[in-house]
Amino acid sequence: MTNLTPEGLRLVSDVAYRQGFSVDAALALLNSLMQGNGYQAQFNHPELGGMGQWSQGGMIMIGDMFNNNLKYRVDALCNDLGNLIRSQPLVQPMAQSFQSQSQNGGGVSLFVPGSGSWWPSDLGPPGSTGSQNDLKYAAFPNARRLAILQGGQVRVYDTGDHWISGFSQQQGGDQSLTFTSQFGLVRVADLPLVSPQAEPPQAPAPSYSSPPPPPPQAFEPAPPVSSPSPAPATQDIFSMIERLADLRQKNILTDEEFAAKKAELLSRL
Repeated sequence: MTNLTPEGLRLVSDVAYRQGFSVDAALALLNSLMQGNGYQAQFNHPELGGMGQWSQGGMIMIGDMFNNNLKYRVDALCNDLGNLIRSQPLVQPMAQSFQSQSQNGGGVSLFVPGSGSWWPSDLGPPGSTGSQNDLKYAAFPNARRLAILQGGQVRVYDTGDHWISGFSQQQGGDQSLTFTSQFGLVRVADLPLVSPQAEPPQAPAPSYSSPPPPPPQAFEPAPPVSSPSPAPATQDIFSMIERLADLRQKNILTDEEFAAKKAELLSRL
């Protein structure tokens, strides 16, 4: 979780109090909203109805799907925190440190300016930072990059279309570091490495005592391999659960059948 300035913590606490949530729930949601630049979020917190997602404009889903009052309050909390994120200046790199710059002469930075940042300066300000055991990470959603510091070496990965929402590390180093995105659990080791770039293997020196190698043989290109169908999106799973709920209300499904199918669908997230 990105550190907040005292003023930033006060603002977030005011929003949490106004909407009737704890500061812990508001901070968890703030971290998710930072990943979506204040416009969308995926979250999992008991006060917010469990697992859910939100997009600006009215799209809100929570695990406690029949609690419409909680839906309304979570939507209001998301809107307030999203507006807060978009109205505050982002920290910018300057002189090998992060300094906040106000907008319209009256902005207040939410986040503590970082000192001695370890990631490449051309990535800009991170959306989130953190550490796990002997490892540090910083996610840059705008640049689609993930920087990892381990053993004194910084590696930068291309995150592509992944929307990072959480990290986990097991013993064994970088190979076991994983993160959660809208596509599920992803290993960092499976992402394309941007830097440091691996040096290409050098071709062996030609031997003048040996005959030249034969010309390459023509070959037919291999047919393209179809990629497996992606897992159903989180929004599709919530939609399926809502349809099942309608069937239960019409007495087409029993409570036991609905509960079993709902548990099966949630296990795919």
